Amino acid sequence: MFLLIPVFYSEDQQCRLPVTELGGMLQPGDIMVGVILPLHLDNLYQTIFFNETPPSFPCFSFHYESYQYLQTVIFAIEEINRNPNILTNISLGYQAYDSCSMLKQSMQGTFQVLTGHSMAIPNYRCTGDVPLSAVIGQSASTHSIMLAHILGLYRYPQISHFSTSPLLSNRNKFPSFFRTVPSDIFQSRGIVQLVLHFGWTWVGILGVDNDYGQQGIQTVTQEIVKAGGCVAFTENILNNQLDRDAPRIVKVIRDSTAKVVIVFCSGANLVPIFDEMLLKKVSKKIFVASEAWSTYTLINMEKYSGLLVGTIGLAIPHGIIPGLKDFLNNVHPSMTLGRSWAKLLWEKSFGCKYLDIKNVTISTSMQTKQCTGEEKLESIQNNYNDVSSLRITYNIYTAAHVLARALEDLKKCNKREGAFILERCADIWNFKSWQLLHYMKKVTVKLSSGRELYFDRNGDPPAVYDIINWQLGPNGSIRHVNVGSYDTSAFLGQVFTINTSAIVWGTKDQQVPVSVCSQSCLPGFRKAPKRGQTACCYECVACPQGEISNQTDSIACSKCPWDQWPNPQKSQCLPKPLEYLAYEDPMGTAIMTGSITSSLVPACILRLFIKHKSTPIVKANNYSLSCILLVSLSLCFLCAMAFVGYPQPMMCLLRQIMFGMVFTLCISCILSKTIMVVCAFMATKPGSNLRKWTMPRVSYFIICICCLLQFFLCITWLSLVPPFPELNTESQPRIITAECNEGSPIAFWCMLGYLGLLATISFIVAFLARRLPDSFNEAKFITFSMLAFLTVWVSFIPASLSARGKYTVAMEIFAILSSSWSLVICMFVPKCFILVFRPDRNSKVHLMRKETDQFNRTK
Repeated sequence: MFLLIPVFYSEDQQCRLPVTELGGMLQPGDIMVGVILPLHLDNLYQTIFFNETPPSFPCFSFHYESYQYLQTVIFAIEEINRNPNILTNISLGYQAYDSCSMLKQSMQGTFQVLTGHSMAIPNYRCTGDVPLSAVIGQSASTHSIMLAHILGLYRYPQISHFSTSPLLSNRNKFPSFFRTVPSDIFQSRGIVQLVLHFGWTWVGILGVDNDYGQQGIQTVTQEIVKAGGCVAFTENILNNQLDRDAPRIVKVIRDSTAKVVIVFCSGANLVPIFDEMLLKKVSKKIFVASEAWSTYTLINMEKYSGLLVGTIGLAIPHGIIPGLKDFLNNVHPSMTLGRSWAKLLWEKSFGCKYLDIKNVTISTSMQTKQCTGEEKLESIQNNYNDVSSLRITYNIYTAAHVLARALEDLKKCNKREGAFILERCADIWNFKSWQLLHYMKKVTVKLSSGRELYFDRNGDPPAVYDIINWQLGPNGSIRHVNVGSYDTSAFLGQVFTINTSAIVWGTKDQQVPVSVCSQSCLPGFRKAPKRGQTACCYECVACPQGEISNQTDSIACSKCPWDQWPNPQKSQCLPKPLEYLAYEDPMGTAIMTGSITSSLVPACILRLFIKHKSTPIVKANNYSLSCILLVSLSLCFLCAMAFVGYPQPMMCLLRQIMFGMVFTLCISCILSKTIMVVCAFMATKPGSNLRKWTMPRVSYFIICICCLLQFFLCITWLSLVPPFPELNTESQPRIITAECNEGSPIAFWCMLGYLGLLATISFIVAFLARRLPDSFNEAKFITFSMLAFLTVWVSFIPASLSARGKYTVAMEIFAILSSSWSLVICMFVPKCFILVFRPDRNSKVHLMRKETDQFNRTK
């Protein structure tokens, strides 16, 4: 079982390593407990030359809290020894050493504990009849890893109260390691959840250059990136330099845009950093503390309050230890056991000096007052006798009770139900380390909070943390206020709880500080990463037309459904308004009123013509064709009404056909009148055979032929690609336009082109016949009417193509009404003027005189 190579005792004296004896405390007992703690926080760094014996390093900076931990272990052991319900008739002893925060002294202390003597003898235990149960310690993870490698060889249980490195959860490497503090894996997740709870996605990370700090940096970085955050910088606090590389680290903190800095480090290593920040006047940073310094008291001084107020972090849960305060205050330098350490406590507590202490410590300031031993610890309040919030202290107290409970379980073993070969039990007076290790794995201890502490298969306890906020106290110093908890063993939804209203920030407005590389993108925008930067540094780009983002910091925009459109902020999709030329619409009402009113005008003119049908002017203008033309013009005005209202299938099918046929009838009448005028003049010439073409049936035939061609065109259109109603979202993406799809644009423009062809022929013929000597020659009026008609419809083409939605329909209606009015005005208003206002011109004598004058002018 003892496998260490005895390099300390080589026969070659030149190769032999000298053994250094550490001063410590030794209290005999039936079962021994080893204790390795760093009672000093620092030592004097010296250059080591490897061709000579390494010098001893004097320790300084005596640590109140570590000494409190030591006294707490002693208190717990004495409490166990007095308890008749546990380890009856068995006394626990202890062997304690100060590691001075040095790996070398941690290892020396461990060997001395294993030897059971003040001199370290590898692979040998001097007190073979007094078993060593376990070792309590160390505080730092790096030291615990080294101890765990050694103690794991012998399967001696090691119980740490403050080593949190996840590396120590590796059961293959450290089979006998246990701890009463959770692994940093859980702490890192808790810190990340805390950071993300406040929306801090852009943070810096500091870590001491040991296993604790480096593992913390690595784990938190992974968890933050996994959760969508980013790390602005990671810096190492160099433990082997007196200034801890503070100038460079503070420059990085100052220059970074990150407002939040996560720190994995002990409090003592942070003092140079904070001093440098005060020197460089770096402020407005929020620190997130790991449990290693979240309740550290040496930086609670008023001078750091401007830096540290608002600090938030995780801390080990506090516990209550009845009677501990009195026990701590009873420590006195006159005690035989641990006298030198007690004198150091006295010197630091009362600012005095014992003259008989030689080479125990190196003081950083000259002491002028001599200690008398009559000072009372009860009269002062410092970190040593402060038991108001026992956190790490309660962990080491729990470690002692865990060990005692495991020994009690070993002692109570039923011989018929033993845990070992042949159901044998271990002998409490002579047990092996591996036998106690078996019971350590199954031990359960109830804590003062009511929770139970037990170890999982990796030797880790349930992860429970308090969330601590650093607030300014009445006297200007900093106090630690519990504002929440992180408990991985709690029910779902209660793992992370925090009272935000109880938090005090270091800002004037007391608003949650913002620490982001880029401000959050509001709904309606998406994140566009900046080239060459992390994912947290981005630009906010507005969503394209027709797309929205309804969440903050959306990565991509999503398209709205076809019948919806984004609101102005592009944060949600709203139903698109349905647009069509409705009857209730002011434009629709105007069109309906105008169509009906306009249709009455040709009807009134028709009535006037019927009333004066016997008069010369009516007879001379082909009474029957004029009546047909007036009826068709009324229908032209009325067909505009078919374009108003919600598009119905039947109306879509017929409205363009109605428009085309009615206007074809109208233009055909005008063409027929034009041809009749020309034929009538030509027939008056001697020997002309055209008189037979002036018969009324010829004009009717022309009208029928023209209308029949348009009818065949429309029937073909309806048969092949008939118009149909549709909801159009293409022409106006923000609006749904209810409209009639013409089915075939080619067919529509062919129909309209045919009308243009008839009108053009009428225009040309009328223009050529404008000077013919006829009493009531309509050629001029037909010329002007066709010119107006063609002008309207030629203008309609670009207007129709540029209009959108209901305005496209309105353009066609305007063209229908305008062209119809042009025909009414140019063709019939002059005649109506004569019929109504100048009846003297409506006589045969006047007509003949006018005809004679025109004939003479043509000569």
